[in-house]
Amino acid sequence: MQSLFDGVILAEGKTKVIGQSPADPEKVIIVSKDDITAGDGAKHDLLSGKAAMATRTTCNNFRLLKACGVPVGFEEQLSPISFSAPKCEMLPYEVVIRREAHGSYLKRNPGMEKGRLFPRLLVEFYLKTNGRKWNAHDLLCDDPFMSYDEAARTVNLFEPSKPLAMQKPFLTLPESEVFTHEGESKFFKEMSAIARRAFLVLEKAWQLEGGTLVDCKVEFGLTAAGSLLLADVIDNDSWRVLEHGAYLDKQVYRDGGTLDAVAANYQRVAGITDRFRVPVQRILIWSGSVNDDVTPVEKAVAKFSGGTLETTRIACSVHKEPVRAIAELNRLVQAVPETVIIAYIGRSNGAGPTLSACTTVPVITVPANFKDFPEDVWSSLRTPSNVPVTTVLEPSNAALAALEILALRNPRLYMHLRESLEERLAG
Repeated sequence: MQSLFDGVILAEGKTKVIGQSPADPEKVIIVSKDDITAGDGAKHDLLSGKAAMATRTTCNNFRLLKACGVPVGFEEQLSPISFSAPKCEMLPYEVVIRREAHGSYLKRNPGMEKGRLFPRLLVEFYLKTNGRKWNAHDLLCDDPFMSYDEAARTVNLFEPSKPLAMQKPFLTLPESEVFTHEGESKFFKEMSAIARRAFLVLEKAWQLEGGTLVDCKVEFGLTAAGSLLLADVIDNDSWRVLEHGAYLDKQVYRDGGTLDAVAANYQRVAGITDRFRVPVQRILIWSGSVNDDVTPVEKAVAKFSGGTLETTRIACSVHKEPVRAIAELNRLVQAVPETVIIAYIGRSNGAGPTLSACTTVPVITVPANFKDFPEDVWSSLRTPSNVPVTTVLEPSNAALAALEILALRNPRLYMHLRESLEERLAG
């Protein structure tokens, strides 16, 4: 492997090697190994082909996250077992995001049933250690569960596999013995936010493939410019994924599954992540005239989508130019099949139902003059059969409804909408 880095190996772990890129001093090359371990290395095997499957999975995940605007330490895949990434200083934390209760969480909370759903994602931090040592301190275990006490400016360490309610910290460290950067305590909030977004993107990607992402572990690095990046790898060792109630991930190896069974799962997961993507979609705002002001809808779409989805506007009176209107409708939907139409019509609200009757994509009609002419709304509410138009009076709610329809198949939109929702939920 040294030849890949021009002889400069920066770090080596149980499952990967990190070396200096010979082409760019600001980049590193991450090379996966065929090693698979569990129990902090107590269980160790070589799994033929794992390096290629792990690299493939990681690169697929990072490409998707990057496309969704998540800051990741990834540039490009270089070979079946390697990829390049920006050089950054790795922070000594493992960040675990949980949608369901599995693994060590159940040991820390023994009264919790396996698979308990968390409507609001849980984020946990663990201090990355090796050899049960942290500086001059002996530890009871590696990678202890940690909490930061902002008032006392201390880091408390707990055994991750024992009931949390029944233990006190086995070690309390002043923040100066853990933090190495000015203002590092502020990183926790930003790391939590980035980790949540990454999980939401991957959660939706797995949902689209019939799987359930229940938890995921990520790590962070700090660039020379002081930016946080979700770095290292996200492969089949990094998460728990269920398919029809069965694990597809490293849990099979932890539970004593055969290497053939483990390899089959890793290959399957790599193939599934090949299909992770952000689809081409749009919201088509239909107005009756170029003079109609559709900015309330445009602003709402930009707000709720995080500015990630552009709108297309067409001004065409369905009443005055029906032939042209239907031709334009068919052309636009043919170009982008994953479209939702918002008919923002000022007068004679029959335009929305007419469009709905002539297409298979969802149509949401907004009676723009409802407050002045409330009787007009009936033309959108009382429709004949095979006219499944949806009528929404508030433009922002119409925009949100359209985005939620598209988010069913869009990890990026799902991330923005679900993050906003979970911020309003109780912890």
